Amino acid sequence: MIKCPRTVVCYICGREYGTKSISIHEPQCLKKWHNENNLLPKELRRPEPKKPEIRTITAKGFYDLDALNEAAWTSAQSQLVPCNICRRTFLPDRLIVHQRSCKPKAAK
Repeated sequence: MIKCPRTVVCYICGREYGTKSISIHEPQCLKKWHNENNLLPKELRRPEPKKPEIRTITAKGFYDLDALNEAAWTSAQSQLVPCNICRRTFLPDRLIVHQRSCKPKAAK
């Protein structure tokens, strides 16, 4: 049985990173999030994502990475904004691009 390295989900972007590199990634990701959020129109700007406070420690003394990852994934998904035409969800900066080509479905 091959054991895969453990990964941690970023609470900002929802991507997976190694347990050592997540501490490097998160500050850079938050800075990028602020830069992109400031470029959005006021109606699409979102409040800053909050880091989930999951501190469940297992019997062996380690953090419960599954609970931490689930909370981080939920946090990242909560930042998605639905399209007012098709109801698909997007990051706010990608919603603008999507809305240029999204058309209402024709009635049959």
